[in-house]
Amino acid sequence: MFGAGRLLSTVGRAVETRRYAKIYSGLHDNLDVETHLREAAGWIARAQDAGPDAGVAYGARFGKSFLPSYPETTGYIVPIVLRLGRVWNDVSLHERAVRMGDWEIDVQMPCGAVMGGMVTEPPTPAVFNTGQVLLGWAALARETGAGRFLDAARRAAEWLVGVQEADGNWREGNSRFAHAGATVYNVRAAWGLYEVGELAGEDRFRQAALRNAAFALSRQAANGWFSDCCLSEPARPLLHTIAYTMEGLLEIGLLRRDAGMIAAARRTADALVAILGPDGYLPGRLRPDFSAAATWCCLTGSAQTSIVLSRLATCTGEGRYRDAARRINRYLMARHDISSADPAIRGGLAGSWPVDGDYGRLMILNWATAFLIDALLWEREASC
Repeated sequence: MFGAGRLLSTVGRAVETRRYAKIYSGLHDNLDVETHLREAAGWIARAQDAGPDAGVAYGARFGKSFLPSYPETTGYIVPIVLRLGRVWNDVSLHERAVRMGDWEIDVQMPCGAVMGGMVTEPPTPAVFNTGQVLLGWAALARETGAGRFLDAARRAAEWLVGVQEADGNWREGNSRFAHAGATVYNVRAAWGLYEVGELAGEDRFRQAALRNAAFALSRQAANGWFSDCCLSEPARPLLHTIAYTMEGLLEIGLLRRDAGMIAAARRTADALVAILGPDGYLPGRLRPDFSAAATWCCLTGSAQTSIVLSRLATCTGEGRYRDAARRINRYLMARHDISSADPAIRGGLAGSWPVDGDYGRLMILNWATAFLIDALLWEREASC
């Protein structure tokens, strides 16, 4: 019976792939950065406007319309939209980001946390999601000076500090969608906590973030590998969650001018540059020796890796990081649908390539799309 069930599942997936994969355009050779930025920004705008609230839709399943809003990723889309608005001198993008931030306040839980999952699901507090929204509120507080964003951020930061373990880890309050005990990538939430600590002048928040960063560092091997670092399969984690961990350590390290944290991020980045394909391909899952554990590409994780590499290029002056980021971005743009007639598809970035890969299978994801924007913006800055 089990064998028959697996066969039916495999056949069903194949039929679904044949039916929906063609909705997303295949490879193309338009690598004009401004075109890709414009189309991705247009998708984010449509994803925000699609629902009854000011959050950004989780994404869109191929052949269907936009899904409900997603608090976690709306939070870290905010600083990306603000940054793009400054680059383009576009006030409408600033206004969109403010509406996102206000919506996040509207759905903030009474305890101060941010919920896991889409906004239509029963709210449960989530450490990682809370840290991501802190990044958005901190960016808005800096840019607008509005006290409501810092007030919301303080409440969320207090909750994070309150549920943290003595060793810096977070065991209580992890999303029910995450793999138990494998959340080293929470250091990206610690980055949000550190940002709020800087903005509010609260050393308790900074120290809590540093405790978590120290915990993450304790899980790094000499080759740059992080153990206990995956949403689903810790033995062969997603590039997505490895990149989250790199980002968190690097950004806290840059804020503190902490050479040890920056070096830790570089160890992982160097390992990824070493396996980067000539065309910019990186495997979607990896083993502890950084060998490929999947044949498909996690486009989200590739965009995040590009961001880290561009940030390293800027802070170290090493051109090899800039060149690697540029290679990844060309891979992403060649697989970014900018011509579909479907407004839920055009301009959005798929979860995987091929699009039936196991991460965000046959879906556009809002965070993949936002990270593509950020990757292209950081490449531009690293090239100046």
